[in-house]
Amino acid sequence: MKSYKVWSGLSLLFIWSLLSANIHSATLPDFSELVAEHGAAVVNISTTIKKDNKSAMMQMPPGMQMPEGTPFDELFKHFFKQPGQGQRQPPTEAHSLGSGFVLSSDGYILTNHHVIKDADEIIVRFSDRNEFEAKVLGSDERSDVALLKVEATGLKSVKLGDSTKLKVGEWVLAIGSPFGFDHSATAGIISALGRSLPSDSYVPFIQTDVAINPGNSGGPLFNLEGEVIGINSQIYSRTGGFMGVSFAIPMDVVMNVVAQIKSQGYVSRGWLGVVIQDVTRELAESFGLKKPHGALISKVMPDSPASKAGFEAGDVILKFNGKKVSTSSELPPIVGRTEIGKSVPVVVMRSNKRKTIYVQVEQLPESEDLAQKTDNSGRLVDERLAIEIAELDEKQREGMDIDKGGVVVVNVEQGAAADSGIRRGDVIMTINNQKVTGAKQFLDLAKDLPENKAVPVLVQRGQAAIFLALRIESDDK
Repeated sequence: MKSYKVWSGLSLLFIWSLLSANIHSATLPDFSELVAEHGAAVVNISTTIKKDNKSAMMQMPPGMQMPEGTPFDELFKHFFKQPGQGQRQPPTEAHSLGSGFVLSSDGYILTNHHVIKDADEIIVRFSDRNEFEAKVLGSDERSDVALLKVEATGLKSVKLGDSTKLKVGEWVLAIGSPFGFDHSATAGIISALGRSLPSDSYVPFIQTDVAINPGNSGGPLFNLEGEVIGINSQIYSRTGGFMGVSFAIPMDVVMNVVAQIKSQGYVSRGWLGVVIQDVTRELAESFGLKKPHGALISKVMPDSPASKAGFEAGDVILKFNGKKVSTSSELPPIVGRTEIGKSVPVVVMRSNKRKTIYVQVEQLPESEDLAQKTDNSGRLVDERLAIEIAELDEKQREGMDIDKGGVVVVNVEQGAAADSGIRRGDVIMTINNQKVTGAKQFLDLAKDLPENKAVPVLVQRGQAAIFLALRIESDDK
């Protein structure tokens, strides 16, 4: 009897181990077949940017001479041009690495715009070590998508999936070249859908926890069926490395960009011309909404489609062209993909009543034109800094004892200005050591600010003057 019990116990343990193994294998997918079948369609992209050193070397300050033979003689010769020395250095080259994938067997390749931006030479390397020089057929900065072409046929290409059917929690796989290590595979799940980032409001990003690092940019994001459902584009990081939050461009957005590049050579987007914000619980109650949803218009730009159609500050957009708007971040992608010149219905909540307004969508202006849209109050918006500024009136100058110069900060959104500590009501006196004389001149100074480098900003806050460090982060990984 005891022997029977022992063997029964062992049998139950064996059966349980088999069941556990089956459950484990059912929940954790094996990506090996996917990588083997589709890895050859993923490419490494290296770029070369030639830089002219003519202005790279500093001039010795006027009247400053270093006597020969001093301990600092060689040091100063290295950093400053001395009379009689060569005035021009040979051009230097900057190199970068990224990823991409073959869209079709006849040589069309997709990657990120920021991977090939300003490149003088683009080399595409395949898994079999074959290399081709690629040319750019078109590149769109706002969506961060670039379409390349190599002179080759019979290439292994990817299968495209439907990114509109994705669900949070799905398994996904990325293949790319992190830190230059070709054809590295990393897996994870979809963390969220429709994410809007401050610098990319026209892309509803796919958020994942797939390990993405410098060099993965432009590589494909696969679903379990081996279909590409996105292009890995950005990471959120405080260290420069992977921290569990990655973003990919959905393929429905990518293919819309590709179609426009192929048909017209550039990408056009719809434009409404409003400044929007989310609806909080308190605001929802005040606007007669049962729950917080929609996009609240805080400002209507002059001479914009919204202005012409009769939109007002305080309108809450609930539907745009038949599509529900749950949050403010959902509106820009919907408007952006609307046909230019088309008149569409927009459902808004105004004065506790629903109202339908028809608006004719226009083409989104270039960044420089959009940034300088102004109204009668003299307000100007700089999208790069996510800041709205205006000229000071006489009352403001008297109250803050400012004789001339400066611009007052009217509004600050999430972005570089807010991160530096600039607040609403601050008066910006200098930026990057340049005096600010007016609103339009401020935009010109802001446009030339370098990326990934802290610059000083002098602001007057009340009666106190303080310096802040402003840093504009680039999208490159």
